[in-house]
Amino acid sequence: MRLATVSTADGPLAVALLNNEAALNIAKAAKDLPGVAGEILRAGTIQAIVDRSAEALTALLEITKEANSGGHANATFDPRGSFLAPIPHPRKNVFCVGRNYAEHIAEGERAQNTKIGITDHPVYFTKPATAVVGHEGDVLLFPSVSEAIDYEVELAVVIGKAGRNIPKESAYDHVFGYTILNDITARDVQRRHGGQYFKGKGLDGSCPIGPWIVTADEIEDPHNIAIRLTVNGDMRQDGQTRDMIFDIPTLIASLSEGLTLEPGDILATGTPSGVGYAMDPPQFLKAGDTVVCDIPKIGQLKNTVRLA
Repeated sequence: MRLATVSTADGPLAVALLNNEAALNIAKAAKDLPGVAGEILRAGTIQAIVDRSAEALTALLEITKEANSGGHANATFDPRGSFLAPIPHPRKNVFCVGRNYAEHIAEGERAQNTKIGITDHPVYFTKPATAVVGHEGDVLLFPSVSEAIDYEVELAVVIGKAGRNIPKESAYDHVFGYTILNDITARDVQRRHGGQYFKGKGLDGSCPIGPWIVTADEIEDPHNIAIRLTVNGDMRQDGQTRDMIFDIPTLIASLSEGLTLEPGDILATGTPSGVGYAMDPPQFLKAGDTVVCDIPKIGQLKNTVRLA
C-alpha cells in the first residue's frame, strides 16, 4: 500500500494511492468506520496512522481494497501536482547515515585526496524538520551561503513501532515502511564548518522526501533494490541497496542503543557513488535543474532547483 500526503484547500490530507493512480481520501472513506480504527483514520494524517498502525492498517487495507474494486467513489480524486512530504512536519530531526556505501567512500577519498576509510560503526547525523520538502517541491539555492549544492539519493526507513536497544533480529518489526530521500548537501559549508555534517546538510529545502511511503509488506527485501538519481535526465547515481556496508537491522539496532526510536521517525540509509563533488570537474546543482531520485519498488521523487 502506498500512503501519501497531499495539499488541499483545507490543508494537508493523508491519502492511499489506488491501482488506477487515483487518491483515496482516507478520512472521508472511513467516515462510518466504527471503533478505534475509524478514529485514527478520520484524523487524516499519516502520522496518526503510523502512531497506531496495529489498529489502523487492517481497516485501511480493507477500505483500499474496496476502493480498488469501485467503492468509495465519492472519496477519490486526482492527486497530481499536490504531493507534500509523506510526513510534512516530522516530530524530530530526520536521522541520516553517512559513509554507508564503499564506492561512495572511495570517490570521496579521490576527490579530497585523503584517506576516509570504512568506520567500525555507523556514522549518524540529522537534518532539521525545516529542511523537509515534498515531491515536486523546490531545492533552494542560497548563493551567499553556498556555491556547492550537491545531491544524494537514499532509501529511507519509516519507524512504526517505538523501541530502545532494539535487537537486530527484531529490527524489521519496528519498520512501518519505506520512502525516498534526497540528502541535499552544501559541500563548501560542510567543509568550512570542520567537516561536520549538520550545517551543510540542514539548509531549508535540503531534505526532499517522498513521493509516498510504501508499507513494509510491499517490499520483501529492502536490500535488493536499485537506487538511482538523474540531473536533467543525465544518470549520476546508479547503485543497489545490497551494497550498504551496514544493513537496515544493524542501523536500527545501533541507532536505538540508549535512544528511543518512535513512530514516524525517518532514517535515511546512505547514498551510493556518483555525487557531484566527486566528478571531474565537480558538477554542482544550479537554478533550473531537475533532480529525479528513482527507487523502482517505491517510485520517483522529483524536485526542481531554484534560487531562494
